[in-house]
Amino acid sequence: MSREGVVERSETGGESENILTFKPRLFVWVFVLTNGKIHIYTDGAASGNPGPGGYGIVMLFNQHRKEVSEGFRLTTNNRMELLSVIEALSMIKNKDYEVIVHSDSKYVVDAINLKWIDNWIKIGFKNKANVDLWLRFLDIYNPKKMKFVWVKGHASNKENNRCDELAVSAYKQKNLKIDEGYEASKGELL
Repeated sequence: MSREGVVERSETGGESENILTFKPRLFVWVFVLTNGKIHIYTDGAASGNPGPGGYGIVMLFNQHRKEVSEGFRLTTNNRMELLSVIEALSMIKNKDYEVIVHSDSKYVVDAINLKWIDNWIKIGFKNKANVDLWLRFLDIYNPKKMKFVWVKGHASNKENNRCDELAVSAYKQKNLKIDEGYEASKGELL
């Protein structure tokens, strides 16, 4: 994957920050490990729904914290919610750790915890939205190592609120990426 357009911020304990800036894409990602677990916080946002959208990720692992965000010119809130989870899970190099995904998206959390996804697979995703993203998710999803927890959005969860800030900031950037899956499905991508 190209690093063009990525802004990456990493914090380790009380040490100084390293900031790398590439344009036009903004990424912020976070890894945190507590008691042998990686905690991922995600959020997606879209202005207009559909409209400009973005996602934010905070990952915590031991003393490490990463934040990632990225914006798109035309997308939906649900796509950004799901894409944030996909991007976060894709960043994990060591697949031995248990992962806890904290999301305010009932769409994503319920699809996993209530096993909607199992039925969608059985029916071949007929009449389901965001099939391209769900297929990407299934390629990296490990139900034995991953747990999904719903958190109330815009409430007292500090990390979820940070993800929301990152997502909104990402879609307010210039030169937003194309959500090819969304635009192609709407006949807007040549």
